[in-house]
Amino acid sequence: MMRRPAALLALCAALVASAQALAADLPQRWVSAGGALSEWISALGGEPRLVGVDTTSQHPESLKALPSIGYQRQLSAEGILSLRPDVLVGTEEMGPPPVLAQIRKAGVRVELFSSQAELTAVDENLKHLGSLLGAQAQAAQLAADYHQQLQALQAQVKQAQANHKAPGVLLLVGHAGAKPLIAGQGTAGDWVLRQAGGHNLAEHQGYKNFSNEALAALDPDVVVVSDRALTGEQALQALIKENPALAASRAVREKRLISLDPTLLVGGLGPRLPATLQQLATAFYPASTAR
Repeated sequence: MMRRPAALLALCAALVASAQALAADLPQRWVSAGGALSEWISALGGEPRLVGVDTTSQHPESLKALPSIGYQRQLSAEGILSLRPDVLVGTEEMGPPPVLAQIRKAGVRVELFSSQAELTAVDENLKHLGSLLGAQAQAAQLAADYHQQLQALQAQVKQAQANHKAPGVLLLVGHAGAKPLIAGQGTAGDWVLRQAGGHNLAEHQGYKNFSNEALAALDPDVVVVSDRALTGEQALQALIKENPALAASRAVREKRLISLDPTLLVGGLGPRLPATLQQLATAFYPASTAR
């Protein structure tokens, strides 16, 4: 009768040893290039493994204490390799390609993720990260919660649109108010506007410069400003100062200018987006039940 518990204990010990061996095989020293990816790593409990991040990785605040590897599109192999990482993670925005080739040649794993503004990309990215971190169950739960939050938001937006017309919106990405890029179709900015119930007036593909006059002619109801140098009211005032033709727009006349953190638009769809979308929906439909 004593043999069975002993066999059970031996089996348990073998399973624990196997789990420890698997955990040891997972990359322990991580470098992340892409704000949203770094946020997901943190949300999955992987922040202690991060030894370096790029300049777009600003959230959570604790990431700012880590060594910087520069901007995700202009990485340097020397800077990354000096951190002795096991893995470099980033999206297809990461580069340049010769640097990535050099990092791979040095024996560092380079794992690529999608920056596409699609829910399927969030699901795939979380599944991939969960596998690399040994946190598959947590990743699946985060994905399910994300879908749930967005479904609740869509129900609120639908209710708001039953009584109010979708506002015409522009999302301007700039630097200290200088000539901004307008977020067109197929961008993360466009996805954000549509999810929050806005009608994106920009019909072009990607991000594009517009003249002052063309910008004013679109006459948006709401302008969302994502500035890489300034925040809040400073960013909005700088935009109007640098683009005076915009001052005649309905959005400026009615003071419907909204500031958006630019790191939300980098590295794919991140964990802070549902809360941001909620705030945008409230601003788009102030008289409705979208809160």
